[in-house]
Amino acid sequence: MNNFNNCTIGSWITIAHSSIVEVMADSGFDWLCIDLEHTTIDYSEMLNLIIAIQGKGLKAYVRVGENNPLIIKRVLDAGPDGIIVPSVNSSQEALKALNAVKYPPIGTRGVGLARAQGYGFSFNKYKNETLNNIKLIVQIEHFKAIDELDLILNLEGIDGTFIGPYDLSGSIGKPGCWDDPEVIELIKRYEIIAKRYDKLIGFHIVPPDFNLVNDKINNGYNFIAFSFDLNFLGQMIRNQLKLRKT
Repeated sequence: MNNFNNCTIGSWITIAHSSIVEVMADSGFDWLCIDLEHTTIDYSEMLNLIIAIQGKGLKAYVRVGENNPLIIKRVLDAGPDGIIVPSVNSSQEALKALNAVKYPPIGTRGVGLARAQGYGFSFNKYKNETLNNIKLIVQIEHFKAIDELDLILNLEGIDGTFIGPYDLSGSIGKPGCWDDPEVIELIKRYEIIAKRYDKLIGFHIVPPDFNLVNDKINNGYNFIAFSFDLNFLGQMIRNQLKLRKT
């Protein structure tokens, strides 16, 4: 049974600028995740953002663009604390991600000597220690993934799962309809299964409303992404401009 007392709260970085990282990091988050799936952030920008996040003492995660061994390898060689892999819908796809993260004999990842490995000067430490602490979290974004959730979570080396609410609702033809009974039922099924395992249970709270975060904490989630940089900015602007006198 999972221990839900140690919930960590992070957010998404979608703007490739270290100033954004510094503002977000100083606001009290536990981790920040650089989004390579839905942004224009490139590898060089990602590297600088990882350095900035870790320099602030936070965990740096990266959501890769797809479940692709080449992409995963390049991202991990930059030295993040973990990765989030989108749209993992089966145990076979989860195993593919796992193989891309781990060196032989466990996985099939090729060896590079980049920032993660101390540019070759701390490869053995990375191989024997650091790599064991890198989190691999797979996103549950389709009803088929929930059908296979037990098989996914049974894989040793999968550290947790993470609900992407937009795509999960979209998988049944109702994107963004989070209050729809079918979507609610899918999430309930996810929660029942995920709570059987001592692994991270994640959710992306999109609106910048911390009451929604507290609801998820009370429901057993222990890895929560709270909104994202542009949404915080946009909502603050809109809320203040509502006070404008005409």
